Amino acid sequence: MSPTQAPIQAPTQILRTTFLGELRIEVAGSHLFGETPMGQMRRIDYFESGHFKGPKVDAKIIKGSADALLHRFDGVVQPDVRLTLETADGHFMFIQYRGYRHATPEVMERIAREEAVSPEEVYLRTALFFETDSESHAWLNKAVAIGVGRRKPKAAVYDVYEVL
Repeated sequence: MSPTQAPIQAPTQILRTTFLGELRIEVAGSHLFGETPMGQMRRIDYFESGHFKGPKVDAKIIKGSADALLHRFDGVVQPDVRLTLETADGHFMFIQYRGYRHATPEVMERIAREEAVSPEEVYLRTALFFETDSESHAWLNKAVAIGVGRRKPKAAVYDVYEVL
């Protein structure tokens, strides 16, 4: 820093969040691709069950949801998920999210073998966006959320927080 530059001050606005719920996605099966120009492997996971439950949300994942998971050349796994859910009040909700998962090579191998790993061993973060025709959940259409995930055998589980 030159003598004429003032140090950058911490922002006065603090990032606040509120807990929306647990998003649990059960993997029903996968289609594996080999190396593509985008990464060392592409895997399409499809889902037929799971839920999004919290203080103001109660919905179940329905058939037809999928993740176009990219295993990048640098070892990072990049989820690209589209979920269709049915809300408890009989409406549909669409969630799409992208993010990153990375850990040591040993932990990533354990995940690939569908072994349980501690959430502290894996960085799994996603940005979620919502679309719904449900009047009681319409507020989600204007919300951005962050998922803090953990990988379970045959499932991904996220604690989802709305960014206020």
